[in-house]
Amino acid sequence: MAWFDIAAKKLGFPTIELFVKAGSDGESIGNCPFSQRLFMILWLKGVIFNVTTVDLKRKPADLQDLAPGTNPPFVTFNGEVKVDVNKIEEFIEEKLTPPRYPKLATKHPESNTAGIDVFSKFSAYIKNPRKDTNDGLEKALLKSLRRLDEFLRTPLPEEIDANSTEDPQESTRCFLDGPDLTLADCNLLPKLHIIKVVARKYRGFEIPVEMEGVWRYLNHAYKREEFTNTCPVEREIEFAYIDVAKRIK
Repeated sequence: MAWFDIAAKKLGFPTIELFVKAGSDGESIGNCPFSQRLFMILWLKGVIFNVTTVDLKRKPADLQDLAPGTNPPFVTFNGEVKVDVNKIEEFIEEKLTPPRYPKLATKHPESNTAGIDVFSKFSAYIKNPRKDTNDGLEKALLKSLRRLDEFLRTPLPEEIDANSTEDPQESTRCFLDGPDLTLADCNLLPKLHIIKVVARKYRGFEIPVEMEGVWRYLNHAYKREEFTNTCPVEREIEFAYIDVAKRIK
């Protein structure tokens, strides 16, 4: 029995192992926003769990037997294999509940859809090789980022003083749904960080400084170990896109 299984059992925790994509060296954390999403969720839940990086070029036979035909991320929970990211998220939130574990679901439904199309706009932009369509795709990405920025700068209901006659001030919240990280942040932040790193590297594109809501959001994330310690290094993110980011012709 692994040490983390023993520790988990002693403390009354379930035994959980998270399998994530390995980096280019076959050992470090690789670029995968879905892997980081689950990594962040488990960290925020405060459980004892083990993380195994999986080299997709040399996937061990025992892992192929454990989750045949499945690439990471996937999870084992008390020996049961879970392979769908959305279902894993729902399962963890359902099984690891208050008062022992924090609730990570958002209070405001709109927080779940904020920035929902940012990554797809980025993907279309970064994969495009045509000079004649580059500007239009960049504008579409900027428009999507602008909507996210507007959401982050708009006060949530609890930030508004109902007794005040003045217009509500701009939001100062750290994350999508308030002061705390939620499931929505675990989904969006890894993608937003990839956009920042890859668009700068391969397109010379920077998220505009005037998008203060987006930058406040990212900078708060960079202060949290739940994000920084689950994030691949920038060179891994850049390496993952070396063949994906098309040269403009």
